[in-house]
Amino acid sequence: MTAAEPGPVAFPASPSDKALLPLGALMLAASVGSWAQAPAAPEAALGTVTVREAADVQSKDTLLIKQTTVGKGKQDIKDIPQSVTVFTERLMSDRNQDDFRDVLRTTAGVTFQSGETGEEDVRLRGFSLGQAGDIYVDGMKDAPLYERDTFNNDRIEVLKGSASMLFGKGSTGGVVNQVNKAPLLIDQHEASYTLGTGKSHRVQGDFNFKTGENAALRVNAMIHDSDNYGAKQDKRGIAPTFAWGIGTRDEFSVGLYYLDIKGRPNYNHPWIASNGKIIPTLPAKNYYGLSSDHLNTSSQYLTLGHIHRFDDGGELQTRLRHGKYERDLLASVIRFGAPITALDQIQSNTPLTRSSKGRIGESTMTQIQSDYTNAFNWGGMKHQVIAGLDYYHDDANRNANYANSNGNSNAGTGYLMTSVGTPNNGASAADTRAPVAFNTFKAQNIGLYLQDTLSLTETVKLVGGLRYDQFKADYRNSTGALSDSTSDGLWSPRIGAIFQPDELTSYYVSFGTSYNTSGDTYQFVNVSANTGSLADTPPEKSRNLEIGGKWELFERRALLGAAVFYSEKYNERNTDPDNPGYLLSGKRHATGMEFNLAGHITPKWDIFYNHTWIPEARIDRSTTVLAANGGGAQVQGDRPGLTPKHSGSVWSTYAVTPKLRLGAGLTYRGKQSPEGARNLEASGFATIDAMAEYTFDQKTSLKLNVTNLSDKLYADSLYRGFYAPGAARTVQLTVKTRF
Repeated sequence: MTAAEPGPVAFPASPSDKALLPLGALMLAASVGSWAQAPAAPEAALGTVTVREAADVQSKDTLLIKQTTVGKGKQDIKDIPQSVTVFTERLMSDRNQDDFRDVLRTTAGVTFQSGETGEEDVRLRGFSLGQAGDIYVDGMKDAPLYERDTFNNDRIEVLKGSASMLFGKGSTGGVVNQVNKAPLLIDQHEASYTLGTGKSHRVQGDFNFKTGENAALRVNAMIHDSDNYGAKQDKRGIAPTFAWGIGTRDEFSVGLYYLDIKGRPNYNHPWIASNGKIIPTLPAKNYYGLSSDHLNTSSQYLTLGHIHRFDDGGELQTRLRHGKYERDLLASVIRFGAPITALDQIQSNTPLTRSSKGRIGESTMTQIQSDYTNAFNWGGMKHQVIAGLDYYHDDANRNANYANSNGNSNAGTGYLMTSVGTPNNGASAADTRAPVAFNTFKAQNIGLYLQDTLSLTETVKLVGGLRYDQFKADYRNSTGALSDSTSDGLWSPRIGAIFQPDELTSYYVSFGTSYNTSGDTYQFVNVSANTGSLADTPPEKSRNLEIGGKWELFERRALLGAAVFYSEKYNERNTDPDNPGYLLSGKRHATGMEFNLAGHITPKWDIFYNHTWIPEARIDRSTTVLAANGGGAQVQGDRPGLTPKHSGSVWSTYAVTPKLRLGAGLTYRGKQSPEGARNLEASGFATIDAMAEYTFDQKTSLKLNVTNLSDKLYADSLYRGFYAPGAARTVQLTVKTRF
């Protein structure tokens, strides 16, 4: 759904314009006013401002996006000197990717570690995203606690490589930005219903109302219920956004977001090992947990937005967001009740044990962010500037109670048993975690950045940026016996060069850094048993070098990107062999290539392809000691865990007739080891998806999706003691209408 773009709208300055000093300008003035005082310039009357009633790029009907906001502000992808992958709404709809993790699974370079407390540790290029700490919504930090749905996403953007100059503290691998849908100056609505295997029902609506000459209301809503053979999930979401002044000098918006998910997770399955190979065991769709297991999460936030457009073409966008996020997990760890060394030993009566893992967490986060963009000529050369100020405060409580209320894993007795032949047997156990004793964590960060893209000639551009962050955090454990605080001030540079010999071609080289503070993911590392206090550990630091090119192909209907990268974390946290805790003595690197292709090969043939190849990855320095049996954690010289050589996905559709469109795709991941089990390796896998869509008229369509067509059993998420299986074959039928 794309609004038609009318001609320019010109409006003269008025006396009231002088009073419309934007919220972002007030913020910046307040922030920098204490740094320098200068005589005020005489007040000048604002001239005529010309803008267009153009909304952000909408991706409902295309796989190709040439502009992105992942690099702050709106930038052409070919002007960003790093690899960028964009999943549009059309792509996610084609593949029925209503769960955010489904999008990540088809992202090249992404792998998953199954966390003991259910919060997946996402890896990108083999480097941790800090348990979702590098996931953003409209450029603002997203809390790691809750399960996500894509019902309000216009697109999902992935920026590969170091990105601390833009986003502050973060991982080496990159960042993921979810772009929410924005109101459009058009009356257009869409509703869909999906029926699928596992007793799945989903109703979703996208309603856009033009309420005035430059005002609109957009409401996205979703209800999703599924049984999934015992692993239930009930989701409710709504996201209304009202905007006024769209396309004018001052544009305002108010957005609410509410997502509540109540579920019963298929937490894990046990694997067996044979000759160093991890072998998946139980059918993926079978649920062996307890009926009392649950994973309940919620996210609710308010976002206030303001865009001020200056006479000279500059734009200042400011957002204020306040939200609360909650997570309550109680799940069963499934293990074989008797030693199993081969698949043929698994029978219907093979016993299974179930012991509980639990976590309760809540986070209240307040953020404000102001980004300025402009292009101007100075010193005889063109400059494209982005600058910004951002602040967040996170007040979090965590409880990680491994409540074995249904069995003692150490004694091996008292389990609520089941067997391989009796999944979802209805047994339950009491939740004994109350009253909850929370560890508390408070963190705040203020960052200031500036980047200039300087056009030396018509074909050569230089990129230079610098960011400063001041991070503070306080920790206190549930008893109050352990507490500490940390404070770090860090600089993050970014430099690059871009060569664009014509409008269709762009070559680049870039260098950037990133860092992770010791307070990441609501915990301090380096607990000292000798003093009973928390010793501060300085931030980890990383750097990324990338050389690549981007080309517009097929009469500018598609965009191809290819790059070579070297990513290195050069003072990684390692365990201290002489004292309990951690020290910055580690080093690891990954070297590889990225490929991205999206768009139309012909007007009837669409394609999306992203691939990461990492032939070389190594732990270069580590204090980790090799276990006596040759197993245990990865040591110096090893390839890091969760770093396959090849990963990615391809998706293609073809309009066979004006009414019939067929599609198919492949998602693949090479062999990899779990982190913490260097002597074991999970096999690579590839799954096939297929789609057929029939359009009755311009408004109504019927679509059939089959995911994991061959019903392949594979380990999607890995842990050193178990795995989470990828979804079994799923069949879904969706009817959609626009009105």
